[in-house]
Amino acid sequence: MKYRRLGRTGLKVSEICLGTMTFAGQSDEATSYRILDEATEHGVTFIDTADAYPIPPDPETAGGTETVIGRWLEAKGGRDRFVIATKCRLKVGHGPNDQGLSRRHILAACEASLRRLKIEAIDLYQAHMPDLETPIDETLRAFDDLVRAGKVRYVGCSNYATWQLALALGTSERAGLARYDCVQPRYNLLYREIETELLPLCRDQGVGVIVYNPLAGGLLSGKHRPDQPPPAGTRFTLGVSGELYRERYWQAAQFEAIETLRDFCQARGLDLATLSVAWVLSHPEISAAIVGASRPEQLAATLAATNFSLDDETLAACDALWWTLPRRPVTR
Repeated sequence: MKYRRLGRTGLKVSEICLGTMTFAGQSDEATSYRILDEATEHGVTFIDTADAYPIPPDPETAGGTETVIGRWLEAKGGRDRFVIATKCRLKVGHGPNDQGLSRRHILAACEASLRRLKIEAIDLYQAHMPDLETPIDETLRAFDDLVRAGKVRYVGCSNYATWQLALALGTSERAGLARYDCVQPRYNLLYREIETELLPLCRDQGVGVIVYNPLAGGLLSGKHRPDQPPPAGTRFTLGVSGELYRERYWQAAQFEAIETLRDFCQARGLDLATLSVAWVLSHPEISAAIVGASRPEQLAATLAATNFSLDDETLAACDALWWTLPRRPVTR
């Protein structure tokens, strides 16, 4: 495993980050423990979760994933070996203030996550997505207070547009508040919109980039076929989350592109999933790629990406793939 700095900070993270939104949902507790064990035995020290997990997000199950991780950390000991990242913003209860990025919700959500994770401080606390109903200075001041109180060590955001991240960085600078030191966007061979503006901003401002969906929800594993419906229990079938993933990736053009890349890999004895994650990691702005699993054996191909080098021919094939896809409106 290789380790990288998180943006301009001194924090080191494993370049493969374990995503956990399957825990307590697609994966029961025992299976989740095996996934954690498999990842950490291969050098993964970076674990990402959220208070709204498992997926699909639901107030009735919110917090289940953090609870599983907390029990595992308690059983394993050695919490200081790991960088623990979690998020707040999504709906975790039935009250009007059980969601969002208001001061009230952020402070309450942090306390709840600390209890479930059984840790004294969250290494990286992230806004899961923007909250347009709350002023950005209110959100950032609440995060700053948590940093000053020692309950949070670094602050980040997820799913922010470039202008929203730029506005947040400027607000933090003017008010002397803890800033977003990383952003968590969607990025893979089938979705490269962040290269236009977000990555240049992050490069200029020293903001770390932790990307999710490097396998496009599993499509870049090559296991799905366009002439067959998504198998039950996969990410493409899980309630509102399944609808979102089908909207993102379950398109004829994406399947055609993947078939082309699969043929390229088969002719050279390459694993499609390994290549896909390695391609993401080949970009210098990327601090880490989040990979998940519902079974421990699924990690073998993605963990192998840390030692996989892409030659010029492979990089050219990957670039060609992107230009075959139709441009679509940037939504979620």
